[in-house]
Amino acid sequence: MAERRVNVGWAEGLHARPASIFVRAATAAGVPVTIAKTDGKPVNAASMLAVLGLGAQGGEEIVLASDADGAEAALDRLAKLVAEGLDELPETV
Repeated sequence: MAERRVNVGWAEGLHARPASIFVRAATAAGVPVTIAKTDGKPVNAASMLAVLGLGAQGGEEIVLASDADGAEAALDRLAKLVAEGLDELPETV
């Protein structure tokens, strides 16, 4: 299973707008991805309710994972998005 550990770059954490940006990117990744706090249960990264339910705060470490073909590239893109706390989806997502 491919995995990326990354600190949340959005000051407000994965709430409302940042969560929406992340979920759209996870959906566009084309592979199933899970997201979890380092000590928590993984949830579907393409589910807005699941991502909001994590309560991930700014600076907190999260774990992105997938065991699908093409997971490495997808996780790299999602990890970069989370770490940089981008306000919009980059065209490469």
